[in-house]
Amino acid sequence: MAEEIVAPLHIRRTRSAMDMATVAGIICAFGLIAAAIVIGGSPGSFINPPSILIVIGGTLAVTTACFSLDEMRRTFRVVMKTVVYSSRDPSDAAIQVLKIAEMARKEGVLALQNILGSIQAEPFLLKGVSMVVDGTPGGEVEAIMRRDMHSTVQRHAKSTNVLRKLGEFAPAMGLIGTLIGLVQMLGRLDDPANIGPSMAVALLTTFYGAVLANMVFLPLAAKLERNSTEEALVNNVYLMGAASIGRQENPRRLEMLLNSLLPPSQRVHYFD
Repeated sequence: MAEEIVAPLHIRRTRSAMDMATVAGIICAFGLIAAAIVIGGSPGSFINPPSILIVIGGTLAVTTACFSLDEMRRTFRVVMKTVVYSSRDPSDAAIQVLKIAEMARKEGVLALQNILGSIQAEPFLLKGVSMVVDGTPGGEVEAIMRRDMHSTVQRHAKSTNVLRKLGEFAPAMGLIGTLIGLVQMLGRLDDPANIGPSMAVALLTTFYGAVLANMVFLPLAAKLERNSTEEALVNNVYLMGAASIGRQENPRRLEMLLNSLLPPSQRVHYFD
């Protein structure tokens, strides 16, 4: 009997997979630039180790000075999760929450203990339902889950700020490299052989900075912000559901509350 109850309540969650929009967008952008360089017939002239050192090394160093080593490491871990992302449908989350609420209404809150194993893929929902099963009042469940969600949003916002700072400093380091190259060039005008390499450093640092900022750091920051917003919506569904179950409210009322939270195209009609 327990297995018949658990199966319908299994949370449907998209498996972690490569976010093709992010990967394909960045690869296509770099591919177009590479094609333009190759068509120009001088790809080797766009490779300059001093310019790379100034832009990449300088950008990372200055950004680290603004934050901390732990925050930098955390940001790069979050970036990997952005590229390999588990997307969740808020409508599916709402349906599962309503099923759990209906079960609690018919069989009692303690019956939810049977389905804890089936929702382990969603730690936030699992925490809320576990608190309800333990007898935590609905208002306290909502307060605890809201604080947890706020902490998660803050962590994502901090990682987004790191990426935006990287995108802000990369062109600035490119400008610094340009000034270094110009100074070297002007100091060696009597030696025509050194003018070319100095000009390469001057121009390529600006090029590298613009490419990194506008094709890597800023797009990743925007995608992280988008994913964070999507996750916050799903977590809000779980929060509202757990708090409603804890207050022993009618599931039909919960459906109305969830639909007030969901976008019009994703609203559910579970009891219709």
